[in-house]
Amino acid sequence: MGKKAAAVVVAVNGKRYEAAGVDPSTTLLEFLRTQTPVRGPKLGCGEGGCGACVVLISRYSPATDEVTEFSASSCLTLLRSVDRCSVTTSEGIGNTKDGYHPVQQRLSGFHASQCGFCTPGMCMSIFSELVKADRDAGRPAPPAGFSKLTASEAEKAVSGNLCRCTGYRPIVDACKSFAADVDLEDLGLNCFWKKGDQPADVSKLPGYSSGAVCTFPEFLKAEIKSSVDQAKGAPVAVSGDGWYHPKSIEELHRLFDSNWFDENSVKIVASNTGSGVYKDQDLYDKYIDIKGIPELSVINKTSKGVEIGAVVSISKAIEVFSDGNLVFRKIANHLNKVASPFVRNTATIGGNIIMAQRLPFESDIATILLAAGSTVTIQVASKRLSLTLEEFLQQPPCDFRTLLLSIFVPDWCSDGITLETFRAAPRPLGNAVSYINSAFLVRTSDDHLIKDISLAFGAYGVDHAIRARKVEDFLKGKSVSSCVILEAIRLLKETISPSEGTSHPEYRISLAVSFLFSFLSSLANNSNAPAKVDTPNGSCNNETTNGSTEYSPEKHLKVDINDLPIRSRQEMVFSDEYKPVGMPIKKAGAELQASGEAVYVDDIPAPTDCLYGAFIYSTHPHARVKGISFKPSVASQKVITIITAKDIPSGGENVGSGFMMLGDEALFADPVAEFAGQNIGVVIAETQRYAYMAAKQADIEYSTENLQPPILTIEDAIQHNSYFHTPPFLAPKPVGDLNQGMSEADHRILSAEVKLESQYYFYMETQVALAIPDEDNCITIYSSTQTAELTQSMVARCLGIPFHNVRVITRRVGGGFGGKAMKASHVACACAVAAFKLRRPVRMYLDRKTDMIITGGRHPMKAKYSVGFKSDGKITALHLDLGLNAGITPDLSPLLPGTIIGSLKKYNWGALAFDIKICKTNVSSKSMMRGPGEVQGSFIAEAIIEHVASALSVDTNTIRRKNLHDFESLAVFYGESAGDASTYSLVSIFDKLALSPDYQRRAAMVEHFNSTNKWKKQGISCIPITYEVRLRPTPGKVSIMNDGSIAVEVGGIEIGQGLWTKVKQMTAFGLGQLCPDGGECLLDKVRVIQTDSLSMIQGGFTGGSTTSENSCEAVRRSCAALVERLKPIKESLEANDGTGEWSSLIAKASMASVNLSAQAYWTPDPTFTSYLNYGAAISEVEVDILTGATTILQSDIVYDCGQSLNPAVDLGQVEGAFIQGVGFFTNEEHATNSDGMVIHDSTWTYKIPTVDTIPKQFNVELINSAPDKKRVLSSKASGEPPLLLASSVHCAMREAIRAARKEFSVCTGPANSALTFQMDVPATMPVVKELCGLDVVERYLESLVAAGPTIAKA
Repeated sequence: MGKKAAAVVVAVNGKRYEAAGVDPSTTLLEFLRTQTPVRGPKLGCGEGGCGACVVLISRYSPATDEVTEFSASSCLTLLRSVDRCSVTTSEGIGNTKDGYHPVQQRLSGFHASQCGFCTPGMCMSIFSELVKADRDAGRPAPPAGFSKLTASEAEKAVSGNLCRCTGYRPIVDACKSFAADVDLEDLGLNCFWKKGDQPADVSKLPGYSSGAVCTFPEFLKAEIKSSVDQAKGAPVAVSGDGWYHPKSIEELHRLFDSNWFDENSVKIVASNTGSGVYKDQDLYDKYIDIKGIPELSVINKTSKGVEIGAVVSISKAIEVFSDGNLVFRKIANHLNKVASPFVRNTATIGGNIIMAQRLPFESDIATILLAAGSTVTIQVASKRLSLTLEEFLQQPPCDFRTLLLSIFVPDWCSDGITLETFRAAPRPLGNAVSYINSAFLVRTSDDHLIKDISLAFGAYGVDHAIRARKVEDFLKGKSVSSCVILEAIRLLKETISPSEGTSHPEYRISLAVSFLFSFLSSLANNSNAPAKVDTPNGSCNNETTNGSTEYSPEKHLKVDINDLPIRSRQEMVFSDEYKPVGMPIKKAGAELQASGEAVYVDDIPAPTDCLYGAFIYSTHPHARVKGISFKPSVASQKVITIITAKDIPSGGENVGSGFMMLGDEALFADPVAEFAGQNIGVVIAETQRYAYMAAKQADIEYSTENLQPPILTIEDAIQHNSYFHTPPFLAPKPVGDLNQGMSEADHRILSAEVKLESQYYFYMETQVALAIPDEDNCITIYSSTQTAELTQSMVARCLGIPFHNVRVITRRVGGGFGGKAMKASHVACACAVAAFKLRRPVRMYLDRKTDMIITGGRHPMKAKYSVGFKSDGKITALHLDLGLNAGITPDLSPLLPGTIIGSLKKYNWGALAFDIKICKTNVSSKSMMRGPGEVQGSFIAEAIIEHVASALSVDTNTIRRKNLHDFESLAVFYGESAGDASTYSLVSIFDKLALSPDYQRRAAMVEHFNSTNKWKKQGISCIPITYEVRLRPTPGKVSIMNDGSIAVEVGGIEIGQGLWTKVKQMTAFGLGQLCPDGGECLLDKVRVIQTDSLSMIQGGFTGGSTTSENSCEAVRRSCAALVERLKPIKESLEANDGTGEWSSLIAKASMASVNLSAQAYWTPDPTFTSYLNYGAAISEVEVDILTGATTILQSDIVYDCGQSLNPAVDLGQVEGAFIQGVGFFTNEEHATNSDGMVIHDSTWTYKIPTVDTIPKQFNVELINSAPDKKRVLSSKASGEPPLLLASSVHCAMREAIRAARKEFSVCTGPANSALTFQMDVPATMPVVKELCGLDVVERYLESLVAAGPTIAKA
């Protein structure tokens, strides 16, 4: 009957592993990370949405003697499904011992790794694409050093991989360096040649040759061949391993009929990718893998059409459809936008269709195949049925015994057939669920009548895709005209009805209208067709917009704006004044990160007897917790114990975080849960997966008796006077006399508002800690934290022990952005309480959903303002009323009034007054996130400036320029932070961009574009920023070993910002006086070691953008002390033998008992504790009026970096911060439900920028303003300020929307004006579409119909 599950045999990086008795629910990722030395694949999301876990899987067919290779998400791939396969990870293609692979070396050399957590997955996505391209015999052989990959394919190689640090541009350049058709001169800053000075040549890149990595070892081939005969006839028996692999439908049905079969504890799988969408709610102890049933893998191509078996992968289906007629190629083109490459490689066509039939799954595939007239073959018991896909979808959800065998797509090869597919989603290249998808197939006659038509719509808030039958019937036999299209749209709006609770229902209906309008108007004979909408986010083909060209199906396949290549330019000044400081050397440890050998907290091998924890959190915003029980389930049996507030040791405090005198936050709810998402307890289990699953079984009993209703919003808090107070020393000061300023104004805007929502950190490594109890009431905590010192104090207070009993160690952090400052200590404290009680090591690595729910994020804000201004645009007074939602505890919120006003003051408001309320609400505490307060304050300033410009009907840049500070007013607003007049560079930066001929030319082109295009509008905007940073006391320690190698400790933590790299350079510079080359020879001798709270005390926190320079200055002073000690010995050596070689110097000093370790605690000069950073950016965007999709055509950043400590590192910070800001302003909805619980809690619902959403042309110039010796070697910060520049995208979108509103006379909003409107943050696709007008298509058609018989034109 089949093969009984035996031990799993898998080759990992060429080494054989055998796992007997393994839990059938074990994923490949769990196996790799717990049963092998491999640590490269990371758990980033657990749902196939981030790419951190990507590996290459290779299968061998003894029948054909061929190996097939494909990338896959190891977090979704079940270990049993890769039995007798070979798995290659990032360590397998290159490592420290065997040498690094060119992919790893080029990613490092192009400065494409920052925190490094995502880099191994990036490597494997790129490597997989290289393998795939180079195996294609049909492609021409590439020149030496290149691959067969094209530049376009290279850009898409990482389309499913997420990175929160780099902004993707350098990753794209590293990918494209392998493409034979790339112009190497177009690639960005790298370590292989100096741009501008040296020619780019492939010989300077790490050499690449295909086939250098063996992906399938010979021993495994031999093993497979020898086992083929033995496998024949082996029965499927009750397996102790719980994995069944039937080889026929009959075997499958016998399994169904077995007395042990229980549909609740048995899972039927083909690839298991569905678990990334619909998470398992319990553990399964038995699995049936149907992939071995031959009928399900069939691929039949005939003249009648294509039959594809249900377990054929989406990638394979794309291959099949690509090799067909135009209709099939259109299907393939759309399937390429489903999920991501490493998911498509394993996800099956049938699995997608079955999910669409059983569940409200937003399937693109079902919609496309429905329009194409597909049929399905299913088997129910012994009965085989053939149904249309429409009939199948309309049936009640099928049970587990219904087996989908295959899908048949007919061959529409006759003349007059057109198929168009549409989807609107936050990401053009896929990896994002559609707001709505549709596909239209039509047959027209020679006289352009519609003979037959199929209109399919899905994903708009219905159970499954549907055919718009009423619209189809109406259109049959008609020729297309404005009148016909208008009536079709009216009928469609009766058909498309999103179910209650669907987000953005009106937007989804308007998308359906837009898609049908685009399609039908394209069919209009001899008409000026409007833009075609056939790309993922609804963008249109430029060549058909407003054109008079007759419709051509072939033309409809042309590349659209989203497929434009990504280009970039970087300009910067290199200084060798403090060499090697100032050199663009690559990030320390970049290759280690790329190979996966860099150790993060979850990579530390589990200690003996290690247990694992997962939080149980409240789902109620304000309720008394009466008890915790567990549902009867397999997972609940895995619970070892629960840790709650009662387990905190006697003398300890229930505290999870706190900062100085601002207040504490409880570790556990006790006895009242004060917000949805508050930790109630920790489930402890034997493995992390068991802990995750057991936590889902928790059943919490609540009571709200005698409790006040929760306060959830800023408005609620204001109504109830629920506030935190800002200590006077943190409160910003008003400027000037508001009443006088208002009285001097010629015009006043008395009341207007703008709202900004929250943003989630989305660091790639979620919160994680490992607690190991030690002797004498001591404990060691490995924590992914930005604040080791704070974490130490919190753990000590929680356990009731002295600080010196707690050692917190942090080597590196997989992304922080402020989210691992306060929140990290909660996880550390929870681990510590559990470890202390159980006397066993305890590790907690939060799953992505839990992390997103409990960690807070950026502060939502609501600003109301009144502003007075002269007729020439000079602003005389501004009053700001601002409420910010702080959540349940103060956290660091009292710091925000100062940061908000600090960035708002970039303009001279004349007089400035404000009332800022820090609202206490029953939601998770909001905390600092990159540019906290500053990003909101800077944006509010721009909203006000744009409102003034709109009121005066003048160009916004005129108002911006008129209200920029001169140095005198700068000093009034910023005081001592203004520094010297010579350092005030903002005006010259702004003028360099806004007054440049290039800007004027582009602005004119935008105006021309908008006057000649109806359905797409462009916008361009230039915005300035001012950002105040503060210097902080920081420790540093430099120790020279007897062999001359150097160990350095600093208070700051490496979170991807290049701290270690700059510290290495500063160490070499600081000791350079002892070397003939100024210290360059010392770079390779320096190692920065991990943070240890007992070794380096008073480390402070890593944040505020100045940690690197503070640490560098502490190190420089330590080096100065060493130089002073070593100089006499060096002079003695030179006098005696004429040489002062480093190793000899250190050997001599060691023998002379010179102290070779020096520590400094640097404190800033009291007269210079802060300074201002300046920059400006132009962004140019294109908005699709029909869908609300925005494409960033170009962004140009000019940033004053001072005398950069490392231009490559600072460039990465500028680009990464900008793209993170783009996410905040455009796409990242951190939505909550009516209880304040975060509901955008996964990669499925929360969309950070991806490689396809960054600017198509991305230019950065780092300028070096006047030197200022008060700063650290005249350097300036780069980590946070550039994030504020992303508001240029939002402002450019506003300009494009304004053009659209003017075109269509849209006057929605409080101002009842086309030109003045409130545009909040984030400006997502639904927001943009609503501002452009949800009904513009209908209104346009009505105007045409009213004007007389005509056809639709754009």
